[in-house]
Amino acid sequence: MKYGKTLRVSVIGAICLSLAACGGNRSGKAPASTARTTSHKEEIQGEATKSSVFDFLNAKPDQTVQVNRYLWTASLDVLSFLPVQSVDPFTGVIVTGYGTPPGGGRSYRATIHIKDPALDARSLNVALQSKGGPVSASTTRAVEDAILSRARQLRIADGKL
Repeated sequence: MKYGKTLRVSVIGAICLSLAACGGNRSGKAPASTARTTSHKEEIQGEATKSSVFDFLNAKPDQTVQVNRYLWTASLDVLSFLPVQSVDPFTGVIVTGYGTPPGGGRSYRATIHIKDPALDARSLNVALQSKGGPVSASTTRAVEDAILSRARQLRIADGKL
């Protein structure tokens, strides 16, 4: 009975240690010491290096988005059958999960990078992948053409307002 209790405590200790290792300090910096005199808010702001929704909400007024809004909207419209995994309007990256186009049998995922605020083909970079690997260049070009066409339609419609 005494060994059963010791075993149980050992197993619980091992689980706690493995869970603590999962949430380790990934920044490579030494953990903040408790003798620091900075406030909790300053610690959080100084250590936040990943972007999140909160970073978008706390954006500074002088920070501008360098992404063409027509290309952005057109990309989301044309690839609306794909589930969006992440978006970053400041860097112009949209990452989607796997999805099947209407009437198609093969599933795709896409990564879209809008590099410039100009409504230009050079501003758009699309990478498509299927579960079997990269797709053909002609398929990727067709998706890029569809996005560019939709972006031009949005621009023309916006000019008539």
